[in-house]
Amino acid sequence: MIEMKVAGIALDAVSRSPIVLLRDAAERRQLPIFIGQEQARAIISALENQVPPRPLTHDLLVNLLEEWNMVLERIIIHSLQDNTFYAILQVRQGEARKEIDSRPSDAIAIALRTKSPIWVMEEVIADASIPVDRDADEAERQAFRDFLSNLRPDDFKQDGRFSKRDES
Repeated sequence: MIEMKVAGIALDAVSRSPIVLLRDAAERRQLPIFIGQEQARAIISALENQVPPRPLTHDLLVNLLEEWNMVLERIIIHSLQDNTFYAILQVRQGEARKEIDSRPSDAIAIALRTKSPIWVMEEVIADASIPVDRDADEAERQAFRDFLSNLRPDDFKQDGRFSKRDES
């Protein structure tokens, strides 16, 4: 799993639909997830630390968690099926832990309000992420190719010699 942060909300150029952008800590990969208008507003209000005069749906859920002494440990975006992302809320109450199915947009809105981490399964990142910095990715690939091309058998010796175990 890879921990991600909300990089912001964008609009798709063609459909004008909101997209939440998650970015990894190295800021090398970005995961775009199409969301609804209401979820976009909920995420933006959490990012901007806006407090509504009355609790909205995500605020209500956070209030319920607090009243029942429950902690949102993290959210996990665990799969992508037919262009639909799936997420869970990992909630703890005392020693009891539960996983609750959620849309990623709702899970993100709640995680932002509770300052809980956002995790994404590596398979989802591999399938749906886009590179943020293609030049840095290519530079890293080239550095690895250079490293491999300069390897010699002597680089694998311990203290300048193989152990008896390695020779047999």
